[in-house]
Amino acid sequence: MLGIRHPFSQALYEQDGEGNILVTDGERSGLFTSEGRWLSGDLRECDPQLCNWVAGPMAPNHRMREAD
Repeated sequence: MLGIRHPFSQALYEQDGEGNILVTDGERSGLFTSEGRWLSGDLRECDPQLCNWVAGPMAPNHRMREAD
């Protein structure tokens, strides 16, 4: 999965492929909407702004292209 670590908590925020965000913090994890609303799991708190950012569209980057 594609994701990013939270700069303070070091929790991992990943897309689940269905528009939701899987947040893993140590042994605990939770599933959240792109707005940061809890859906399931034992982890019930997240950073809603990071959820929104991770769930957003992946824009093409001219610096990241396949080698010729």
